[in-house]
Amino acid sequence: MTSTLDRRVATSIRSSQGSVHAQHLRRRAARVTAPYAEVASLQLSTKAAALVLRTARVSGPVFRDDTAAATGLSISTVNRQVSALLKAGLIRERADLTPPGAVGRPRVPFEINTGDFLTVGIHIGYRTTAITTHDLQHRVVGAVNIATPQAATPDEVVTAIGHSARRFADRWVGKRLLWGGVAIGGKVDEKGVVDHPRLGWSGVRVGELVAESLGLPVSVASHVAAMAAAELVVNPAETSQNFLYFYAREMAGIAFSVDGTVHTPAAGPPTIGHFPTGETRLLDPEKTGRLEDAVSDSGVLRAAAAAGLKIETLEQLRNAARTGDDVAHGILSERAEVLGRTVALMSDIFNPDHVILGGQAFTDYPEALPVVSKSLRATSVITNRDVRVARSAITVQQKAAGAASLDAIYADPIEALTRTA
Repeated sequence: MTSTLDRRVATSIRSSQGSVHAQHLRRRAARVTAPYAEVASLQLSTKAAALVLRTARVSGPVFRDDTAAATGLSISTVNRQVSALLKAGLIRERADLTPPGAVGRPRVPFEINTGDFLTVGIHIGYRTTAITTHDLQHRVVGAVNIATPQAATPDEVVTAIGHSARRFADRWVGKRLLWGGVAIGGKVDEKGVVDHPRLGWSGVRVGELVAESLGLPVSVASHVAAMAAAELVVNPAETSQNFLYFYAREMAGIAFSVDGTVHTPAAGPPTIGHFPTGETRLLDPEKTGRLEDAVSDSGVLRAAAAAGLKIETLEQLRNAARTGDDVAHGILSERAEVLGRTVALMSDIFNPDHVILGGQAFTDYPEALPVVSKSLRATSVITNRDVRVARSAITVQQKAAGAASLDAIYADPIEALTRTA
């Protein structure tokens, strides 16, 4: 579930008097508008403007008649949407690519405008928060990781993150900031309020607080659902298929996409941290039998300490495994084995067309991926299941934040610009 909040506040924005951002925010602050919230599902929109914008993003430079053929829209509808998107500045024409002898603007191809706009993404993790800026192509323009702040209250944590994001975004002078997005674990309600048991948060106004700090409308999404949405953004051609997205790092979670829509139950995203692991050898030294206790980053480090390894970080553990430490390699291999077994069981329940594995538990130690595959095949009743590693790989958190920040733009681009104008 994604929710969108807009808060017209400019007093906390650190921007120079002469900057484009400051002028833009002063104009917005002058308008008296009540904050609003909306639920925006993570999906590939079927609105005409969204279809044309997506064609420009995926296939541009592209001609109008080719856009009509690709989207199923009439040429008159395409012409209207192209005109509106050109006026908004979200796309641009490429007169230099007009075929020789062509007459009329319909033979001028257009593409998405990646030069003038940015969105601001935030992924709030258990230990690390990623802050990113994205162009309209969903590409990461800039990124920084900060330690998730330790503060007296959750509100102070979120506000501090929002101010850090604003300072980072202000580096791009001359760019128009359109929207903010937050990807975070736990349950997100329709007003961007988050319950995050792992962080001990309940009823935290994440969307509103970040919107106040950024001075932008903000979309908040459950992070695994946003990761699945990022896969749709990268390859919208797969909308006819359904897939299961399985994420593992400090937290483990799943999301399910059907026909271009990431499904999130009204009660919140599925929780699998308590899923039984079965018997373990090195992992889960306290024998809780729960998935996150065994395979999370902190769980793996506990297993290393219990095995007598002088290890403080996952990077040290991986380095030890790569330089011949059998215990370190055994811990990481068992993590892969447990994950493969769990992925197989989840896949057999949902029976998706394919499975996507995301998160550093899979990507940071690729030497163990054959173990994941072997364990999955040994457990699943489907012998030829299509399983792949997420395209975003090590940038999965950044891509999730980007998907949240671009959600409203991609869903209804003209309407989104009226909210941030």
